[in-house]
Amino acid sequence: MENQSSKSFKPFVDPNVIVPEFTIKAIVLGILFGVIFGASTVYLALKAGLTVSASIPIAVLAISLGKKFLGTTILENNIIQTTGSAGESIAAGVVFTLPAFLFLSDPLVGDSYFKYWTIFTLAVFGGILGTLMMIPLRRSLIVKEHDTLPYPEGTACAQVLIAGEKGGDFARSAFYGLGFSMVYAILQKIFHVIAELPKWGTEQANKFFPSAVVSSEVTPEYLGVGYIIGPKIAGVLVAGGVLASLGLIPLLSYLVHPDIIATQLAKLNLLDVNQVSEKFGWDPTSHTFTNTAEAVYRAYIRQIGAGAVAAGGFITLLKTIPTIVSSFKESLGSMKEKVSGGMLRTENDLSFKVVLIGSLILVLLLAILPQIPGTSVISKLLLGILVIVFGFFFVTVSSRIVGIIGSSNNPISGMTIATIMGTALVFIAVGWTGKVYEPMALVIGGMICIAAANAGATSQDLKTGYIVGATPKYQQLALFIGAIFSSMVIGFTVKYLDTPTAEMASRGIQHAIGEKYAAPQATLMATLIKGLLSFNLDWVFVLSGVFIAIVLELCQVKALSFAVGLYLPLSTTLPIFIGGVVKGIVDWRAKFKNIESEDSELGKGSLFATGLVAGGALAGVVVALLTVDEGIAASIANFSAEHGLTSLLGTNGYYLLGVAFFTFMAWVLFRIATKQEKV
Repeated sequence: MENQSSKSFKPFVDPNVIVPEFTIKAIVLGILFGVIFGASTVYLALKAGLTVSASIPIAVLAISLGKKFLGTTILENNIIQTTGSAGESIAAGVVFTLPAFLFLSDPLVGDSYFKYWTIFTLAVFGGILGTLMMIPLRRSLIVKEHDTLPYPEGTACAQVLIAGEKGGDFARSAFYGLGFSMVYAILQKIFHVIAELPKWGTEQANKFFPSAVVSSEVTPEYLGVGYIIGPKIAGVLVAGGVLASLGLIPLLSYLVHPDIIATQLAKLNLLDVNQVSEKFGWDPTSHTFTNTAEAVYRAYIRQIGAGAVAAGGFITLLKTIPTIVSSFKESLGSMKEKVSGGMLRTENDLSFKVVLIGSLILVLLLAILPQIPGTSVISKLLLGILVIVFGFFFVTVSSRIVGIIGSSNNPISGMTIATIMGTALVFIAVGWTGKVYEPMALVIGGMICIAAANAGATSQDLKTGYIVGATPKYQQLALFIGAIFSSMVIGFTVKYLDTPTAEMASRGIQHAIGEKYAAPQATLMATLIKGLLSFNLDWVFVLSGVFIAIVLELCQVKALSFAVGLYLPLSTTLPIFIGGVVKGIVDWRAKFKNIESEDSELGKGSLFATGLVAGGALAGVVVALLTVDEGIAASIANFSAEHGLTSLLGTNGYYLLGVAFFTFMAWVLFRIATKQEKV
């Protein structure tokens, strides 16, 4: 039986009232937003290893475009955001895991599976699995625990939809941010008026501080991400980058001989010690690097960072064990309950038969589809069974965690690491060791990551629907549709962003992922899988990272955020930190002046920052797609003002001009954020 509070709860739209909800225009508009935010998330996650929630921005856009121009109802707007949000969550799961195919022990095997149809299939299956497993859990987690599980993003999204129905202008700030970032990105990425990577560093010969580098990708999406995540997380994130760039790299470049660094790079297949390297500036004749900082980063820091990320994710998972246990018990209890007859519209879920039949079909398809790795049909059947078992468990865990702390803090990486470790143990138990089984382990980890990410987003959407009075069945169908259509574009975007530039191709580089795009989580997953199944890992570097994470946790610092910053270059985390600083100043100013501010999720600053993220990421995707064609890339290069500005201002002057533009953008964000204040 439902508790008293859930019985007395009244949604915004009465359950007995029938209004347009699951309509063609709602689905089409939702698919459009899912495609846009899915592609943007792929770009952002590949570059920075970070994502931002799409539900609230899509709800804002649904109100401004759907209601204004198409006359959509609040329930149609809810279907729009439900359909669209699947793109962001699935894209995050895909990017965090599937690029790891490129970093497995056998590059040819990994490359053979890093194809569009494999990415699309796993994205669709993982997305559907996350939604399927949430069907029997909705009544338990969303309805029965309405008062105990707030689902912060879902509640905020419902408030947006309700406020939009009552009247109000939310979208203007988001559109301002989108337009501003698009203009900024065109000036930066097409005309190169704004430097993309201002950089200052010391020489290797510097007696006191060798090969220390301070750099920053002064892009709108990073500024927006920093503002959204806030100063605390952004500060911990940049701290990892500061330790790496200004601490560990100068120390190691001083202590370690270039020949030893070159040998380590050769071990990682990043360098031929007998040939000149343009990337690192390696000269085999003089045994020196011209870019020692990059060489040390690739040789040592990334592995230390991978160890720290693994430990941080695992520690986060250990902290949630009580939640995991209670979630599992609740899920089993909810499956035993039966819904009495005469149900209201707001209690109408898809049948549990859909869950059973859908799960069975997924297992069978995984066993027979040729794009899925496996040595035989039997081995692929085991793969499918493990996916269902781990999927049910971690979908439950993911849903309850996001109900408490929100999607942004959901330890997806930790759950994926636990899945990979569990999978590796099963494989070892049945004698499946070696590189031939690495792609199979990655498939399981990847699908669980996608399923857990989408389950978190699904839970938030169902919470939104519960508050506004939506029909659960229609939301669940919308999530399936969103998963399918978004996955089409996600796979396409990943593959095209992976296309190397002409300069990369001239150096024999076949993939932009790993070079132009760091893909930190995917690299970590590959490192874990290779080490566990081959018993061959650079444990000295990995364990150094592990103990860094442990020390931080003992100091009551969230190790996972710091570890991601340690793994990523400072050029990525520094502009994110600046965005966090702007948010910190806005909050401090409001507190100092005793000013009441709007809800942070709905404020003008947050909406403008969301626009910056979406616009900057979309511009990055468009430019990346255009430059795949060498002819178009050459044409775009003709518009570059970099040479003229460098000649006029000098290299440092050109860099300072880029910093000035970024500072101006930060000032605009601050001004817009402070306009939301109410005395």
